Amino acid sequence: MLNVHLVMGVTVLVTNLVAGAWGAWCWYEHRPSVAFWYMLRVAQVAVVVQITLGAALLLDGRESPDSLHYLYGLLPIVVTLLAEGARAVATEHEVEGLDFESLPKERQRAVAVAITRRETGIMAVSALVIFGLALRAYFTSPLG
Repeated sequence: MLNVHLVMGVTVLVTNLVAGAWGAWCWYEHRPSVAFWYMLRVAQVAVVVQITLGAALLLDGRESPDSLHYLYGLLPIVVTLLAEGARAVATEHEVEGLDFESLPKERQRAVAVAITRRETGIMAVSALVIFGLALRAYFTSPLG
């Protein structure tokens, strides 16, 4: 199971780096990307699987020699939850006071693009933060 935990750790690193970089590029270029959201969700699932594997190892009595490993291992789920909350707040902020249905179609599209861009930026930053935390988790593991 330790080898699976290691492979999933690499998966967490790679998927979050790719999602974060891709999302940052989409945000910078003002290009919405449906594929970014799929990649982000894959990265988030990888985090959940990795934490589950880590918990199974811990329950099996296989502890990390560095207690910081647990902090860096659990913070990604906290970052994910905070980012999802920030996304919701950002959307509310963008549509606050608007009667979206009564807006002209071009204004509706502009609002939707602004919401998507803001959400992409938030989630790209969260993926890059998770990449950094996962890297720190690796360096606090026996392999690092």
